[in-house]
Order: sequence, then C-alpha cells, then structure tokens
Amino acid sequence: MRLGFALAGITSPDPPPHWSSFENWLALGRNGQMGYLAGERARERRRDPRRILPGCKSIVVLAARYPDPGTAGVSGPAEAPTDDGPHGRVAAYAWGTDYHRVLPERMKALVAFIETRVGHPVAHREYTDTGPLLERDLAQRAGLGWIGRNTCLINPRLGSYFFLAEMLLDLELELDDPFRDDRCGSCTRCIDACPTQCILPDRTLDAGRCISYLTIELKESIPDDLRSRLGAWVFGCDVCQQVCPWNRFADERVDPAFAPRPGVPAPALVSEIALTPEAFNRKFKDSPVQRAHRRGYRRNLAVALGNAGDPASVPALAHAAADPEPLVSESAAWALEKITGSGSVGPSGRGA
Repeated sequence: MRLGFALAGITSPDPPPHWSSFENWLALGRNGQMGYLAGERARERRRDPRRILPGCKSIVVLAARYPDPGTAGVSGPAEAPTDDGPHGRVAAYAWGTDYHRVLPERMKALVAFIETRVGHPVAHREYTDTGPLLERDLAQRAGLGWIGRNTCLINPRLGSYFFLAEMLLDLELELDDPFRDDRCGSCTRCIDACPTQCILPDRTLDAGRCISYLTIELKESIPDDLRSRLGAWVFGCDVCQQVCPWNRFADERVDPAFAPRPGVPAPALVSEIALTPEAFNRKFKDSPVQRAHRRGYRRNLAVALGNAGDPASVPALAHAAADPEPLVSESAAWALEKITGSGSVGPSGRGA
C-alpha cells in the first residue's frame, strides 16, 4: 500500500472474542505493574469499542513491517568482548523511528482519502498501541492472522514482525472474514526458547517475567532471580519471534521509517552506560528507546554488562555504581559483584 501498510482488514466494533481471557489474565495479576490495563473505564472500552467512538460501525486494522533480525542485514551482537567491549541487544521494532510518530500520520492520510471517496467527513479515532483496544483480537477477526503461542499475531506470509494500528470509523464498510486457522500446530519453540519462561500454556504471558516488560515497563530494579536471564537484552526482546518457524517465510522488505539506525541494534555497553542526558536524547530522538528513560536504559546496560562478565568493563561499572540514581547504582553494584566477586572496587577499578 502507498502509505506503507503491508496488511489491512476490516472488522466490526463488536466485543473482541478473547475478552474473557483478558479479564482472567488481569484477575490473576499477570499484568505486572501495568495498572493502566486494569482501570474500569479502560476495561469497558476494550470490551466495547463503541464506548471509544459512539456510532462506530467499522474498524480498519492495519499492519506495518519492521525489520526481521534474521533478514535485515544487521548481524547480532557479539556475546564475547570485542575491541569496544561487549554489545547489547535491542528489539528490532526499536531500531528505527518510533512507530507512534509514524503510523498515526499515515492513518490520518488514509482517513482523508476515505472522506474524499465518500464525499463527507467521517467520525474517527486512530490508535497504535495507545488506546484501550485488544489489538490482536481485532486483527485476527479482521483476517490478518492468528494469535500464536507467543501471543504475537502471525501472518502466514509476513510472519510476526509488524506493528498493528487501528482506525475506528463511523462508516459502514464490508467486513473481512476472520482468520480461523491455528497454524502453530504442535510447535512449542517459543515456549521452550523463552529465557524467563514467561509464555504460558494458555497463550498469555506472565508480563512480570517478560524481558520486554522488565527492560521497558518496569520502573524499579529488575528482580535478582531474573537478571542473569536477560543476557544481553537492554531494550525489549525478540527471542520468541526469532525461533518462530513462520518468520522464515517473511517478506524481507522493510519500511524505511523503521530501518536500523547506526549504533542502535547492538549498542556498545561500556560507552553506552556513560551516555550523558544530552547524548542519550540526541541518540534516541524519536526512538522507542526513550520509553525506558535514561535511568531505566542504564539500569539495563548495567545488568547486561554483569551478564557479559568482561573484566574490562569494571571501571565503567564502578563509575556507574557511584551514580546518584539508585536504579543505576544498585544494578551496577550487582554487575560488579558478579564480575569481581565484590561490589566494592577501588579507584583503579580493581576490587578494594
């Protein structure tokens, strides 16, 4: 499509098919600290999209591709130290420009096109991971794919590396047939590969254990028992998608807006943890990484450095351990202890 959407489908504003599963997920407390998901008003709007847009008659569900790490021509970060030390890993959706800045403008252009075609203004609302909608439910019902065991929406032609976006319209449109097949079959690769075992048998996640949640949504220290399982991930995680067989068949073309920026897919951990506020804002201008904020990002970097175990990173960690931000200093002290056996170091970066 001209506006960069790889998939499009239309569904009704009727209650989403897995609403009861979402309610049960909340009741079990599997949303971690994402309390905004459990608010009564937001829950009612997720149950009935007409509460978002009174008079809504159709929902257009769209998908835009972002890079598949296996085909984007970006090599994975080295786990072993290199000349500039160990490197981290950033989820592929965050390699380029923040989709929140790209997709809403494209949807506005699409609404304008629709209004031109029908000859009158159309009441509408646009969302992309920002509104009270069960996006994957709507996407499945709009025919875009099925919800896999890893909870991602999977399209048999494109795989799962794409953003979802929705347009609620006060306009009667012909509805697409739902995608009814479950093509995961007996495959459990995503469950088996998950570093924190957060993927549950009922196709939901224990968000409090998910690496994406821990490195982005969690505003506190990462639980001790999960830190080592993060490996080199410093923002998000792609493991459950990387092992999914359906991504082997994905189209390699990527929207230029989401193409990898230099130094983002595999950041050098030692230099990155020393980023000043100005340097952080400059590097991640209009980037999804801003969501973690500098302190959360540096917390993640410290944990990744501890997991890398490179003694050459001790001076950088010692400096971070003296940071006035507790979230950073505590994580750096943990990393130092993991590398040196002691969280206390002298001026040279050696154990005191």
